[in-house]
Amino acid sequence: MSVWNPDNIRDVAESVGIANLNNDVTENLARDVEYRIAQVLEEALKFMRHSKRTLLTTQDVALALRVLDVEPLYGYESTRPLRFGEASLGPGQPLFYVEDEEVDFEKLINAPLPKVPREISFTAHWLAVEGVQPSIPQNPTAADSRNLELVSKGPNANATLAAISGVGNVAVKPLVKHVLSKELQLYFEKVCNAFLDESSEEYRTSGYSSLREDPGLHQLVPYFVQFISEKVTHSLKDIFVLTQVMHMAEALVQNKSLYVDPYVASLVPPILTCLIGRQLGGTADLSEQFALRDLAASLLGLIAKKYSHSSHTLKPRLARSCLKTFLDPAKPFGAHYGAIIGLHAVGGPEAVRVLILANLRTYSNLLTDALTDDNPRRPEAERVLAALLGVLATLREGHTSPLTNGHAAVLSDELRLQLTERVGDLIASRIADAGEVHLAHAIVTSER
Repeated sequence: MSVWNPDNIRDVAESVGIANLNNDVTENLARDVEYRIAQVLEEALKFMRHSKRTLLTTQDVALALRVLDVEPLYGYESTRPLRFGEASLGPGQPLFYVEDEEVDFEKLINAPLPKVPREISFTAHWLAVEGVQPSIPQNPTAADSRNLELVSKGPNANATLAAISGVGNVAVKPLVKHVLSKELQLYFEKVCNAFLDESSEEYRTSGYSSLREDPGLHQLVPYFVQFISEKVTHSLKDIFVLTQVMHMAEALVQNKSLYVDPYVASLVPPILTCLIGRQLGGTADLSEQFALRDLAASLLGLIAKKYSHSSHTLKPRLARSCLKTFLDPAKPFGAHYGAIIGLHAVGGPEAVRVLILANLRTYSNLLTDALTDDNPRRPEAERVLAALLGVLATLREGHTSPLTNGHAAVLSDELRLQLTERVGDLIASRIADAGEVHLAHAIVTSER
């Protein structure tokens, strides 16, 4: 026998068009309804007890329905206690109902909308990483930092300036405490002077070895990175300074004791400048300029290989910068040279096949015009052509050279025609003259 009256089940069934419901069905449904109501009430009582209350509210029932994955009832969400009225249908048959509150529609329409409550949440952010404060909304901006720098500080500070700035009698503390010992300051000066000393190669070598192997230089890393950036910015016409700061960056990256990951974004721009910059070294010899680009390319490849695991977008961004320079015909051939060897250093043979080989047929026309006898850009164009042949040679890995009677085979007319369609007549003729049959096969058979 169920506590829930089976007549209620029969009334609900008749309201939805089901007549003459079997008595056994009504009994079973009544027992199931009783069980479900008890389950909801049990969950609702849990919410009531956890809320340290002794009065069960509609909010507890709604939360219980949500926990049981049942759509909650709408219209009974109220934080105020409900008022129940009683009506009599006859002798001994009281009917209880919820009294409706009379609402003035004019007041309801003109009342301001309540504020949407914010969900409770929390976030975490870095105040500083390796002594460097990241630029995020939670941290002070650069403008705030500059305002703090203008504040009069110290025991002998000018009180008038402090009063004018509106910060009188205010103790200002640095955003990030970063104190260098006198030993580290002296070491920084000595190493920087050693790298820029043109008179003593031994002095430069010892400075390079110290920076590459010495541990305990973590505090000096941001200062070395800033020094490299400033020297590249202000010494674009001095090939010696540019070369030495690239060696300094190489030593920092090769030092296994230093954590350079947070400073890679600041270290890459000066290296890219030395790789694909328009004019490097001013009137310096052409071989020195291209040697600097070779050094920058090898350093860029080292950075891409070492730090690509911590920044998945590092290699694509480096390749995109080099490819943009390579595809710009207005750039000088020195910049094109740096872009070619930079793409190979960052992406290897795959970057050569996808990014360089696909654009060689158009680029060969630019090289052909520059390789005329009376063109002043001919020496640079020759070096670019040599660089292209060098990076294309990496595509022949895995291809064997067909031999005929101990001599390299000659390119067939069909193979040469296909090669010309891929890389243009200039580069195809150079490959054919060198007898690089296996390289020609690798280029022709590579996927477009």
